[in-house]
Amino acid sequence: MLDHKVLEQAAADAAAARDLALIEVNYLPDDVVEVLIDGLDGVTIDDCVAVNDAVLAVVNRDEDDFELTVAGYGISDPFRLPLHYLKNIGGEVETLTADGRKLRGTLTAADDNEFTLEVLTRVKREGAKRPVSELVPVTFSYDSVKYTKNIITF
Repeated sequence: MLDHKVLEQAAADAAAARDLALIEVNYLPDDVVEVLIDGLDGVTIDDCVAVNDAVLAVVNRDEDDFELTVAGYGISDPFRLPLHYLKNIGGEVETLTADGRKLRGTLTAADDNEFTLEVLTRVKREGAKRPVSELVPVTFSYDSVKYTKNIITF
């Protein structure tokens, strides 16, 4: 039987050796194992091959019959780690807060605990007749949002 812990540790170690992060391992129907990796500079086919080879080296293919897929984490998938925020600084994102607000803005900063969006907001200045649009930085802790994802435009 396929040992999930051994497989996941091999994938994590191989990813770390290439300055990548193991995002998740999915065990899908029909004995398909999907390994998702990511890094600040993206993922190359050589990275996927290295992780694939490392996983296959620790399993007994005579006993365990499964299909293995190693891929980079998708550009349209929600951010899961601070790594995703760091690599997308400068990009336009959508964030759904824990209290249900949906914000769209430019990701301007991120660290291990929080990230900052620059959001276009209508602000009424004192003495002005009408509100004006202004870019306002808004900082969130990672646990205060339900999701953040890239906005992909063509």
